[in-house]
Amino acid sequence: MPVRKAIPEKTVFTSLHLSATADRRCARWLPLFELINSYNAVCKWFDVLKEAGHYIIGYTIMPNHIHAIIAFNNKSKTINSIVGNGKRFMAYDLVTALEDQHQTQLLNQLKEWVNKTQQSDNKQHEVFEPSFDWKECRTEKFITQKLNYPPRRTGIHNNPCVAGLCIFPEEYKHSSAKFYITGEQGIYPVTSFMELRDIDLTK
Repeated sequence: MPVRKAIPEKTVFTSLHLSATADRRCARWLPLFELINSYNAVCKWFDVLKEAGHYIIGYTIMPNHIHAIIAFNNKSKTINSIVGNGKRFMAYDLVTALEDQHQTQLLNQLKEWVNKTQQSDNKQHEVFEPSFDWKECRTEKFITQKLNYPPRRTGIHNNPCVAGLCIFPEEYKHSSAKFYITGEQGIYPVTSFMELRDIDLTK
């Protein structure tokens, strides 16, 4: 569900979907991660989450959006605040990369999409959609379904296959599919949800 209201504080395992800004004129999502090869911006945000005591359970970073399953501890800020800060953190990295690569046209597009209210708050670029989708993962069965483990068409690991980016989920390097299918960590190490069975994240 698109989020503009607060997520309940007791939510622990959460599936998130963050979209890069949509090109409203041609109804497409702008593939910023691919265009400027900035997948690492997401991994840096994951590092920040880990340092705060949260756990990255699974992820798929598509060229224009992010899927992640995160186990949030209950000692920190609200999930809305954490995700909002994360979007700003990643947006800064993406804009910096665009500036370094002299991507003037893309920067101008992102500036055009900032509305008047955001401009008054000194926002200069609209990198991510204002809202994001989330689902609370209450059971291990639901988590495995969201991960695409075992393989099923509805999981986050199957997104690259559906998009024609690979044939098998484990071939796509910007996801945790390799870990859940082969047992070998991919480009960003994750924590299996099964390892958290004995950890109380609500305290």
